[in-house]
Amino acid sequence: MTTVLEARDLVKQYPGVTAVDGVSFSVPEGICFGLLGPNGAGKTTTVEIIEGVIPATSGEVRQEAGIQFQNTALQDFLTVRETIEMFRALYNQKADLDALIEQCSLGDLLDRDNRKLSGGQRQRLLLAVALVNRPRLIFLDEPTTGLDPQARRNFWDLVQSIRAQGASIVLTTHYMDEAQVLCDDIAIMDAGKIITQGSPYELLRQRYKGLIIELPISDLTDELRQIEHTMYENLGIVEIVTSDVSSSLQQLSPHVTNLNRIKIRQPNLEDLFLDLTGHSLRA
Repeated sequence: MTTVLEARDLVKQYPGVTAVDGVSFSVPEGICFGLLGPNGAGKTTTVEIIEGVIPATSGEVRQEAGIQFQNTALQDFLTVRETIEMFRALYNQKADLDALIEQCSLGDLLDRDNRKLSGGQRQRLLLAVALVNRPRLIFLDEPTTGLDPQARRNFWDLVQSIRAQGASIVLTTHYMDEAQVLCDDIAIMDAGKIITQGSPYELLRQRYKGLIIELPISDLTDELRQIEHTMYENLGIVEIVTSDVSSSLQQLSPHVTNLNRIKIRQPNLEDLFLDLTGHSLRA
């Protein structure tokens, strides 16, 4: 499979801080690759090095990309059509204009001033701008931050359609459900290093050997502490990882005051993220 992005031993040092510490990964053609991590993990610095925004202290990047930044200033007093045409004129290799407008669902907005776009409409326009030169690799930097649930899901559909056409995508996001839905492969960073990498399915399968029982801490009695389980407590919720749900529920039931609030679910990417990087808030 053709590789469209390769990062080798990236290092970025600031006085007294190593923000990126020997990061290496590659992105094959036609996949969505997620780069995840808590605040301060080094993922933004890594992406900025790859995008050419800042230089690396050492290391090497090979790639060809279009970029949708998290925050991009658009020219005031231009319409959506004028904006796409302006950016498209900058490149020798150009995407078909009508196809691009249809792909990004911008047909009804072509005569609208950039300043009058909603959050979701603006993100679709920025994605069209990133696609005007038909790049093989597209960076999406937290593209759904601040969007309402419907706009987020619409943007997911758009990303999946782009990937289906053979483009590769590097996605950074703080939404673990988004990464789990969109990404074929993910790398989780912490303290400047990649601490795990693989498909979401494989990483979850390797980490968890069962299901999660979830219930409010306020519904538990003190005696529960004597039962041997792998337990996590967060925001007033206790989560118990178990490979035998029936047995665990039998042990739990005498120590739970409200059985109606018990939930049983599959482990997800948010569980993995928190287990690997910690449950405490990062500044």
